[in-house]
This record gives sequence, C-alpha cells and structure tokens, in this order.
Amino acid sequence: MAGIWAGRVALLIGFALALQALWTAYMGTFDPAYHRTIVFGLCALAVVLHQPLAERLAVASLLLRGVAWLVDIAVVALIAIGLERFMSGQANFANMLMDVPRTDQWIALGALIATLELTRREFGMGLTAVAAAVLAYCLIGQDLPGVFQHAGFSLAQVVEMMWYGYQGVFGMPVGVVIELLFIFIVFGLVLQATGAGPALIKMALRATGRVPGGSAHAAILASAMFGSMSGSVTANVAGTGTFTIPMMKNKGFRPEFAGAVEAAASTAGQFIPPVMGAVAFMLAQLTGTNYLLVCAAALIPALVYLGALHLAVYLEARRQGITGEDPGDLPALTREDWQSSLMFAVPVLTVIGVMLMGRSPAMAGFWATIAAIALGFALNPALRARPVALLDALARGGISAARIMIAVGAIGIVVAGFNLTGLGLSFSQGVGALGAENLLASLLLTAAACLILGMGMPTLPAYLIIVLVLGSALMALGVPRLAAHMFVLYFAVLSAITPPVALAAFAAAPIANANPMRIALLSVRLTMIGFIVPFVFVFNPSLLLVLSFDPLDFMLGLVKLIALVWALGVGFAGFGIGGAVAIATRALHFAAAGLLLFNTTAVVLAGLLLLAVLIAHQLRLRSTAAVAPSVPRA
Repeated sequence: MAGIWAGRVALLIGFALALQALWTAYMGTFDPAYHRTIVFGLCALAVVLHQPLAERLAVASLLLRGVAWLVDIAVVALIAIGLERFMSGQANFANMLMDVPRTDQWIALGALIATLELTRREFGMGLTAVAAAVLAYCLIGQDLPGVFQHAGFSLAQVVEMMWYGYQGVFGMPVGVVIELLFIFIVFGLVLQATGAGPALIKMALRATGRVPGGSAHAAILASAMFGSMSGSVTANVAGTGTFTIPMMKNKGFRPEFAGAVEAAASTAGQFIPPVMGAVAFMLAQLTGTNYLLVCAAALIPALVYLGALHLAVYLEARRQGITGEDPGDLPALTREDWQSSLMFAVPVLTVIGVMLMGRSPAMAGFWATIAAIALGFALNPALRARPVALLDALARGGISAARIMIAVGAIGIVVAGFNLTGLGLSFSQGVGALGAENLLASLLLTAAACLILGMGMPTLPAYLIIVLVLGSALMALGVPRLAAHMFVLYFAVLSAITPPVALAAFAAAPIANANPMRIALLSVRLTMIGFIVPFVFVFNPSLLLVLSFDPLDFMLGLVKLIALVWALGVGFAGFGIGGAVAIATRALHFAAAGLLLFNTTAVVLAGLLLLAVLIAHQLRLRSTAAVAPSVPRA
C-alpha cells in the first residue's frame, strides 16, 4: 500500500516538474541558487518515491521493508538538509566570505553520497563507481603512491567544489538540463501520448511494403522518427518495439534479427535532426554552435547510418527469400491516418520553424509541446475521451527528466573532482601525448572510453560525462570542436547496443522472445558503419557540411562511406547483387572495406577498385543466372 501511494505522489511531483519545464521554457530561469537546488531536490524525491528501495528489492518481510523505507528517508533527508544549507549560505559561499562550518561539511558529504546512491539505483554501478572513485580520490589521493598522489585537499575544499558552488552538482550541466533539456524530454513523452505512432507505422509500411523486407524497413523509419524525440534508446525500443518487432517476425524475420533491427533503428533516432533525443541542444550549448548548424552537421552521418541499416535489412530479406508485399495487401491510408500523422509532423516542424525565427531552443520546445497537446485533443478522439492520458504523459515526462537530473548531478561530482585534482588535465595530456604520435590511437582510446562509460546510461549523461572529460583532449589534437563532440556523441549512443551491457538489446529481447546477447551482437553487425563514420568525419570534416567545407573532399568522403556501406553489407549478409556470396568473396569484400578505412588516397583507390571488380563479378553472375532459364531444353 505504501508503495502505491508513493508512486502516486511521485507522479504528482513529476507533473509539477513538467509544469516547471513549461514555465521555464517560456519565462526563463531565476536565481540558480534556488532554481537549480529546488528542482534537484524535487527530482531526488520523485526518483525515490517512483520506485522505493523496498519495491526495487522486492522484499516481503515487514522488517526488511521498514529498513528499506528508513534508507529512503535518510537519502531524501540528507539531500534536503544539504540543499537547505546550500541555499542558506549560498551568498557567502559565492563571495568566499566564510569558511564552510564543520557540520555543513559532513552534511554536504552525506548529500553527495546520497546522490551517488540514487545514481546507483537508476543507472547501475558504471557511472556510480566512476563518481565514487573520483570523490574518494579527492579525499585520500594524498596517501596514494607514485603518479597517483596529489597534494591533498581538506573535506572543506572538496565539498566547496562539489556541493557548495556552481562547479559540481549544481554546475552548468544541471543549468542546461533545467533550461533546455527538461522541456524536450517532456515534449517527447507528450508526443508519444498523442497516439500518432500506429498511423506513422502504417504510413511507413505503405511506403516501404513493396521492397523485400518491407516490414523491417517500416520499423526502421518509424522507430528512428520516434527515437529522435526520445532521450533514451531503451525507452524507445520498449515503446515502438511492441509494434515493430512482432510485425517483422510475422513476415519471416528471425526473432533475434527483428530485435536487432529495432535496437539499431531506435539508436539511429539519437543521430537524426532536428531533435536528436534532445542532446542536440546540449551539444550546441557546449560547443557554442548555432543549433541549426548542429542539425546540418548531423545530417550526412545520419543518412549514411540509416542507409546502411536499410541495406542490411534488404540483403537479409533477399537472403532469406522474404519478398515485398503485394500492393493490394498493403494497408490503405485513411483520412484519419493523415490527420494522425499531423500530430507528429506539426510539432516537429514547429521546433524548426521557431528556431528559424531566431527564438531560443527552449521556446521552440515550449511551442512544440503546446502544438502536440492541442493537436492531440483536436485530432485524437481517444485522447479527448480520456484526457488523463495526457496528464499522465506530462507526469512521466517529469519523472524521466528527474532520472536524467540525478545522472547529471553525479557527472557534476566527476567534473568537480577532475578540476580540483587536475586529473582531467593529466588525462587530457596523456591522450594528447599519445595523439601527438598517432591521432587514430587517441580516437580509438576515446571511443573505447565512450563505450565503457556510456553503458547503462541514457544518451545525454553518457555524452556529457565523456565530452567533459575527454573533449578537450581531442580538441587539443586539432580536432574541430564540433567534430570532437559529434565523435563522442556517436559512441555514447552506440554504447546502448554494445555488449556486454547493451541495454537496448535487453529491452528488445523479451518482446522478440530471443537471446539478448545474440540481439546485441546482431545490432553491432547491423550498425557497424556507425562505429566507422565518426572516424571518417574527424579526418574529413567536410562531411559535417559546416566545418571547412571543401566540395572535392566532401564527394570523396561520401563515395568512401557509400562504398564502405556496400562492402560491409555484402560481407556480413553473405548476399549480393548476384545472389548468395561465397566465403572467399565475402572475405574480399571485408578486405575492400579494410582498404577503404585508410586515410591514404592510393590505398582508398585500391579499395574502390577491388570493390568495383567484385560488383562487376556479381553483375556478371546475375546476368548469367537471368539468361540460363531461357535456354531451350533438349
């Protein structure tokens, strides 16, 4: 009973956070000492009540449930008291007119530990372990041996940096989340609640149904579109996957392949302009780049990623003998379907339109949310009959934003610790020293760090923690700021489908009734080009359209990517233009892809030549197969 009431209170707080997001988007923020702390406190309370510790542990004993509730009360109390001390002394702390009293130091340390506990509950041990290690390093690093030793910092110095100021938990990332990200997280949930999803899937199936594997192509389009509005790959898999995965299975695709396509398509949504899972706005803020330029920079890599995914599905369908639908069997589009599509299209166009008018991204999010609500009521009779569904969407948007806020608070601990100890500078210098000899080695190291640290986290915190730690190192090596941030974004997003964690694959597994690790491995295979594209646009920034654009470099880079898409697609699928491909021919396709990965013109041309020979060979086989049946029988 207590858990039920806690959940209801959590939804009320989530609804209040959603209203706060709308108010802030329209009116702007107020004094950060109060705005950031009050919102952070409400987020912490919402996270605790939405799924109390007793519910998470599923304990039946009354004694254990009581202990779990005491832990929850302690966590909330520590954060609440810490926030009160922050607000009470913030003027003096900001002006450095007083030392932090000993009691306040311990209160702040308790609040930091409580923040780490909430991070553990929501996102597992990955981010939690990193933040806890940084906090411990600040406190005891002076006792470590060798290069790990620092000069030593008092508890007062640590909590001043991490809690009582604007360089830690309440730093710039939290401010950007409140000002920009909250509204788009709420917008994504409201957009899903309008009921446009089934109509969009129907329209996508109508558009792609005649192509072999049409159901999977429709799933890619629908999941990518909705994924762009969602800040979480796994949430999008769980949402659209309930429609798309059974649809693909019914058409003959293997369960694990259907799950992998959904996971890969939902991942694509995080790269697709204009919203890009709301991370585009954080990226624009951190790089000082106009939001519309960020959208332009994301366009070509996103199209290449989607093109590779469609090709992989097409080749797999041909290999399995899955044909396109008969035109008469495709779903007919009704007037209601076109009206329902407006509930998706108009809010998205509103974002673009408001931005083109020169208004802020937050204002664009505000009017897009208002447009989604208005169109939902006007065009969806089910929503008019049950308006509480929209209120529920607002509340769940607030809860989703609260979870992100907790992660960003933990990232603030990491950033503050790196700045205090100089660990961030040392790490950047280490990466820079490696890159001075080999930029590729530095990029590989950064990509590995992104995949490891991003596992188990939504797109935004995964991107944030990496770019705040490693972004400066890449820029010091001469990588343009926007290209460095885009590089980090790609690998932070791809961590959602990378084994062994692969949360998107685990979200798809129960829907597909398939092994999650097999889904994860297939997802990586389907999205292999996504792991390559970031390296290509770092070495050829013209592909981002807005960085030192050179038409010749752009065309060469685009041809290289298209050739890579084909070589990898045929190599993995074992099927090409002429039908099934022998093992030796598949190996030659992988060899061509390997040559295309080099940044040397002569080697790339050799790869293109090899691929041209292979394509010519497949065309000859197809023409031979087409002629053979027409030969008269003896």
